[in-house]
Amino acid sequence: MVFSSLLFLFWFIPIFFAAYYVCPAKWRNAVLFAGSIVFYAWGEPVYLLLIFVSILVNYLAGLLISYADAYRPRLKKAAFAAAMVFDFGMLFVFKYTGFMIGNINALFGTGIKDPGLTLPLGISFYTFQIASYVIDLYRGKIGAEKSPLILGTYLVMFPQLIAGPIVVYSCVSDQLHERRITAEAVSDGITVFLIGLASKVLIANSAGALWSDLEAIGYENISTPLAWLGVMAFTLQIYFDFNGYSLMAMGLGSMLGFTIPKNFDSPYISRSLTEFWRRWHMTLSGWFRDYVYIPLGGNRKGSMRTYVNLFIVWFLTGFWHGAGWNFICWGLFFFIFLSAEKSFLMPFLEKHVVFSRIYSLVLIGLSWMIFAITDFSQLGIYFVRLFSFASPGNCRDFLYYARNYGAVLAAGCFFSAPYAARWFDKIKRRPARTAILLVLLFACVCSLADAAYNPFLYFRF
Repeated sequence: MVFSSLLFLFWFIPIFFAAYYVCPAKWRNAVLFAGSIVFYAWGEPVYLLLIFVSILVNYLAGLLISYADAYRPRLKKAAFAAAMVFDFGMLFVFKYTGFMIGNINALFGTGIKDPGLTLPLGISFYTFQIASYVIDLYRGKIGAEKSPLILGTYLVMFPQLIAGPIVVYSCVSDQLHERRITAEAVSDGITVFLIGLASKVLIANSAGALWSDLEAIGYENISTPLAWLGVMAFTLQIYFDFNGYSLMAMGLGSMLGFTIPKNFDSPYISRSLTEFWRRWHMTLSGWFRDYVYIPLGGNRKGSMRTYVNLFIVWFLTGFWHGAGWNFICWGLFFFIFLSAEKSFLMPFLEKHVVFSRIYSLVLIGLSWMIFAITDFSQLGIYFVRLFSFASPGNCRDFLYYARNYGAVLAAGCFFSAPYAARWFDKIKRRPARTAILLVLLFACVCSLADAAYNPFLYFRF
């Protein structure tokens, strides 16, 4: 089940929230757990057992770590290691087995058969979440969760189960045990959810349709201007797709009584790639900082070690996004430019405002091409189109698509900046705000009822 579906909007939400608000506070975790299981099972019931086993393994590991903390350090380490092996082992088996077998066969000429495992929805996200619980418990930052229901609710909470944001246990542990639901929080949650829904349905889907058209045409058949228009389209699609999902998750969390962390902060206004990654997918960046970069030594052990640590982080960041060499290259692309900025480029970017914005937007757009096109031969063709100034058909293709998609791309550029959000926040009259939200909801419902193109890009990660 996805948020941007009529099933979710008009069946799941009314039924679930009616049950959630009516039941006594002490039963709300049970209702949330059950509702989240239904939400997940609707799309992929075959992997429900994996989620239940993950809850059980990490719950027992947490109890053992807590019990052995002061008396049996070896048992503590063994429980921690067992949980880490299980969590990341399951992620590796389901996500990377085919990739590894394919590379071994290509390298050694073997004929190992790919088992063809289907990637469980959300496994990359919920693995990082449950791992944060065990790691923080091992470090002594939190206490062990005594209730398997509460730990299970944390892991499967449907607003962020499939595609984040990545919520570490320490951020919501108090709310899992006791939370207040206020009319203001519910109202704010509905507002944020509808803005996220509009971002996804009205902008991401429309921009994504242009990118799909280019894939269907064939990259070798497009002109240079159209290739750059495609860069813009995918750049807007992936932002409004993922930010829209994150906003919907935040809104649903607020309606449930939780505070789910912000995941994006107008990343396309950045003046460097360093700033971009402070604004893009902030919960993932924070996870790698707290659980990989800093434990490796961060920047505390000399410049050479710092760059080695950065390399490890960005290799893993790329590999986390997908089992493909293009994702690894995407991560290393950022490593190269982030290292350059850290080494010598940042003072120049800070001094030249216009250049720094153009530099950031161009590199971000090119990075998304590495991300989007998994076939290196097709990626090469696309980059040739970008920089060869070839113009099949005298750029008539560009004029056609610019006319058809110009309005939505312009809207995407405007709404990717913070100006619209600031304007909306200044509207104090509730009737005006309500009217705007109702118009957005109506437009989204009409679009969902009419269109078949409604993917979530980050579901595959």
